[in-house]
Amino acid sequence: MKNNVVFITGASSGIGYSTAKILANNGYKVYGGGRRLDKLNSLKEFGVTPIKLDVTDNFSRNKAINQIIKKEGTIDGLINNAGYGSYGALENVSIEEAKKQMEVNVFGMIELTKLVLPYMRKQKYGKIINISSIGGKMVSYFGGWYHASKYSVEALSDALRMETKKFGIKVAIIEPGGIKTNWGMIAANQLINSSKNTVYQKEALKAGNGMKKQYNGNGLSSPNVVAKKILKAMNKKNPKTRYVMGTAAKPGVIMHALLPTKLFDFIMMHVS
Repeated sequence: MKNNVVFITGASSGIGYSTAKILANNGYKVYGGGRRLDKLNSLKEFGVTPIKLDVTDNFSRNKAINQIIKKEGTIDGLINNAGYGSYGALENVSIEEAKKQMEVNVFGMIELTKLVLPYMRKQKYGKIINISSIGGKMVSYFGGWYHASKYSVEALSDALRMETKKFGIKVAIIEPGGIKTNWGMIAANQLINSSKNTVYQKEALKAGNGMKKQYNGNGLSSPNVVAKKILKAMNKKNPKTRYVMGTAAKPGVIMHALLPTKLFDFIMMHVS
């Protein structure tokens, strides 16, 4: 089976963990990257090899790829999953936090991709799957920098797909909607903390508590929903350019495309 050696980032929890598990259970040789090896060790029982990885650190990125190449001689699939959501009013979010958001969600993704491209090009095949979000097509209240990062993932993936087509490299984008992971709680806490004692505090507290309620409830999709789509993309010779899944994903994208902008803004500001 081609594309059998796969490296997935952000594999210690959520979508990354579920994807590493399902790929390993379906015959792929999976390497799972994350900052904390202790959180990755439970993947060993499924045949996944943990690798310590900080996507924002050049030494860590190179060491991880070199480790796989030394062991396998190739790398056939890269799933850029590592990322997080930093919410807060643009006036309140420090430029340091904004840069961190882009470093993790965008620049780390591209730098890691650049490391695997020569190997994929040499063998004339490979798959790169970038985890975006419906947040790469529409903007939620107080999510400016997070959405800027996901819009970037969308644009860069489109560019990469065209640039690498002649080398037999396929690029697909995964666009989840509401998925029950720790992502929502992290984003909500960041929103509330960044807005304390500011003119946005009241609205931010309401929006943040709304996010917490949503992510503590049972209305969101399981990470397995995303993992199954990634498996489908990996199994296909010619995967689709985009896969949309998860709670409210398709309705949200359709509403954004059809509704007047100001009406959509109103809805996003009052969904919580």
